[in-house]
Amino acid sequence: MRTHRIAGAVVTAALFTGTALAPPALAAPHTAPAAAATVHTAPAAAATVHTAPAVPFTAATATRAADGGYTLSWASPAASVTVTAVTAPDATTGTALGTGPGTGSLTVPAGTLPEAGRWYLRLTPDSGAALTVADRSLGLASARNFRDIGGYRTTDGHWVRPGLVYRSNKLSALTDADQQRLVSQHLTRAVDLRNAMERHDEPDRLPAGVAYQVADVVSLSHGIRFHDPALMTLAQALAAGLFSGSSDLGQSIGYPFMVNFVGADHAFHDLVTAVTANTSGATVFHCSAGKDRTGWGTAVLLTLLGVPRATVEADFLASNQYTGDPQAVELSWLRAAFAEVDHIYGDFDTYVREGLRLDTPTVTALRTRLLTD
Repeated sequence: MRTHRIAGAVVTAALFTGTALAPPALAAPHTAPAAAATVHTAPAAAATVHTAPAVPFTAATATRAADGGYTLSWASPAASVTVTAVTAPDATTGTALGTGPGTGSLTVPAGTLPEAGRWYLRLTPDSGAALTVADRSLGLASARNFRDIGGYRTTDGHWVRPGLVYRSNKLSALTDADQQRLVSQHLTRAVDLRNAMERHDEPDRLPAGVAYQVADVVSLSHGIRFHDPALMTLAQALAAGLFSGSSDLGQSIGYPFMVNFVGADHAFHDLVTAVTANTSGATVFHCSAGKDRTGWGTAVLLTLLGVPRATVEADFLASNQYTGDPQAVELSWLRAAFAEVDHIYGDFDTYVREGLRLDTPTVTALRTRLLTD
């Protein structure tokens, strides 16, 4: 579903159902609150750090090639880093791949590692704690935009743990093999951001035992209310979209409404609390294409965790790669949502407290679960 349908749903309902637009107001409280590897030297990545985390890495990535090989790169003040492939983030044993300098890279040729549900690459420095990274994609043919939101570094030098939270497009066409891959990654909860018609027409096809939860971004179950008058948001978003040269004005309008519409507050509140509360395994959240409602939900989660805005934007734009559509999203749309946050609340922290109604214990628990030192 294109995001302009989000705007259309809430604005049309407000204008044509006889329900008056609510004046600017805060939302009502929620009811529930192997083979030899080649080692190269790579430049170090800059980072802003105001704490001293145990993990000394300032950058680290792992990319899986189409032939099954891997390319890793990292930057740290360590003298040397040893790389081990493991089949789970918390595995105690694995396959040694090689050792490189504190700042370097490693090429793992195709065929070095046998097929597995997913390989994680553990970077162990000669001093300090290890860091585990992985290619973001699980390679699901039936859900191309299914990917990990872990592996990002925060502004204070922590890292988002991989293997705990995934974002995706619709999960209605999962094959048996894809379902088994999700089982191997200990998926235990799915949060569906789609509307009732989408859920009816293309219901999720999930492995047995995965809890299913709806967090409908355009639901009218909490009434038709906005923090700012809908017509004002519509006019401002339209003007901003024209000024930015947006390729889709509907999208430029839809993103601010994910912040202004009170029903969306409830959905994203429920998404964050679901991720926080799921301590028994991994969580996936999704909409239809996995780029708009899911894109803003991911931006909220990563910003809550302290991931820099530039990284949040890069993750958002990656939908152009994973969907195979170079025009799937554009940066002005995401920035329009953040601008609406600033317009209504003044800053993101106030949006979290007063819009999403997330209390300090919930945010602390989220960070404790998803961040590593």
